[in-house]
Amino acid sequence: MIQYENDMNPALCNVKPSGIRKFFSIAEEMDNVISLGVGEPDFLTPWHIRREGIDSLDRGATRYTANAGLLSLRQELCAFYARRYHLQYRAENQVLVTVGGSEGIDMAIRTLVCPGDEVLVVEPSFVCYKPLVEVSGGVAVPLVTKEEDNFRLTAAALEAAITPKTKLLVFPYPNNPTGAVMRREDLEPICRVLQKHNIYVLSDEIYSELTYGGVDHTSIAAMPGMAERTVVINGFSKTYSMTGWRLGYALGPAPIIQQMTKLHQFAIMSAPTTSQTAAIEALRHGDGDIDKMRRDYDMRRRFTVHAFREIGLPCFEPEGAFYLFPCIQSTGLSSEEFCERLIYSKRVAVVPGNAFMMDDKAVSHHIRLNFSTPSDQAIVAGVHRLGEVAADLRSK
Repeated sequence: MIQYENDMNPALCNVKPSGIRKFFSIAEEMDNVISLGVGEPDFLTPWHIRREGIDSLDRGATRYTANAGLLSLRQELCAFYARRYHLQYRAENQVLVTVGGSEGIDMAIRTLVCPGDEVLVVEPSFVCYKPLVEVSGGVAVPLVTKEEDNFRLTAAALEAAITPKTKLLVFPYPNNPTGAVMRREDLEPICRVLQKHNIYVLSDEIYSELTYGGVDHTSIAAMPGMAERTVVINGFSKTYSMTGWRLGYALGPAPIIQQMTKLHQFAIMSAPTTSQTAAIEALRHGDGDIDKMRRDYDMRRRFTVHAFREIGLPCFEPEGAFYLFPCIQSTGLSSEEFCERLIYSKRVAVVPGNAFMMDDKAVSHHIRLNFSTPSDQAIVAGVHRLGEVAADLRSK
């Protein structure tokens, strides 16, 4: 009998399943569940973008593209980042079109991380970074941010975590799950530390276009001296509500992008041609779509933050992305215990804060829910039921 567990990559086998999926799996087995946990836009992809994808199929554009992606798309991406973030990239050798932002993260980590390298990962953050680092032979080191610092990384915390083995900083802002945004004045001391220790940056900017309250995203790559040590990851999923199209991109120094493209060539070949064609249309004529979605999200953001404060749960006010990260410490439960109580007693699915932390034993007193749900009534009902659970726990 084959002992499969002995023959597979132990680094991969030892990776624990995503903590986010646990509550989705429970919800799928129950009726009438209000799900406030899925991290994707509720809007349809704008029609003019969908139409371009359809038209490209009608034209017979169904062949592979260049490994790095259509040159015309790469040129539009360079123009977009120049227009939005004042960064200059060469379409010929500094851009790689990927199958979603997630593939770009994977390609960047596998290109930069050698066995034994330490990778600093800002937390709380999306769940993929640690597994990808460990499968590459690296060591993921958490950099836990605090609510009293508005969940922003500080230079002091960064400096304290650096060792001679530190190679890379994973820098996910605007942040999932907190909604935190790093301003230029926050970035300046961070950049000085990174340059002092010659550390690379993987800047996950997938929510870069979703900022609120007059706050604009500043790419760390746009800071003086940082473009040469930063790989920017972004995509179309959140900006244009194109999650199912699976299209992202990486921007960075030519030598790094060259090796990422080599890996992408062997693993993927090229990103979907139809998606690339639609993405060109999004970049050329989609600014109005971004503005509309951002305005709608902002209304929901302000309403939901107010609703949480009305039920007596403190809630950090996000300046980016489309998540809330309220604190449930007053209930006396950990985030995971609270989420289990909520889904079984009130049929509301949210994500425990510890799902966004590396340490399996870490106790979080925050929960994540998104306000990118297609029903305002669902948000109202979900927050109301959540408040009932919190009030019941506080009264005991």
